[in-house]
Order: sequence, then structure tokens, then C-alpha cells
Amino acid sequence: MEKTDPNITAMCRPAPGEAGKTGDWRDLRPVIDHTKCIPSVKKRAACYLCWLFCPDGVVKPSIPVEIDLEYCKGCGICAEECPAKAITMIPEGGEGTT
Repeated sequence: MEKTDPNITAMCRPAPGEAGKTGDWRDLRPVIDHTKCIPSVKKRAACYLCWLFCPDGVVKPSIPVEIDLEYCKGCGICAEECPAKAITMIPEGGEGTT
């Protein structure tokens, strides 16, 4: 049996798909400007605060960073936490690509 920390009572990992495909719930969607995104600019694993703070686990910490829009609810936390301001929230159906 694995040794556990008695100070940790519960752990969970957000994962997409718990409530099915939820992307059609949102009014705003995140768009990443990869010319500002720290991992894309540095071409190495760096920052990933968008991934860390995403409550739905739909941000892929890759180069370039990707957001699974089929499950993204458009909460905007990724945009708020991005220190480079590389993520903006646009109205659903607006112009832009990820």
C-alpha cells in the first residue's frame, strides 16, 4: 500500500467530460494569441497558469497551448490568470482561432 500524507483528506483532478460536452453552454470563448503565450514564445514548457487554474481541465499544457472548446464553458479564468494577457474572451461565434 502507498504511503499517504495524513494532512491530505481528499484529492481530485479536473477532467473534461464529467458532464458531457459542455462547450455549447458558453457565451464567451477563449482565444489564444500564440505570439504572446509564454510557452509558444519561449518554445519550452513555461508558465501554464491557464492549465493550472482551469476548473474543467480543458487546457492542454503543450506547445502551443490548446483549449478543448468542446468542453470549455467559457468561464474566463484562463484569461484572468494569464500573465502575458495572451488569452482573450470573445463572444461565441466571433472571429479568432485557437
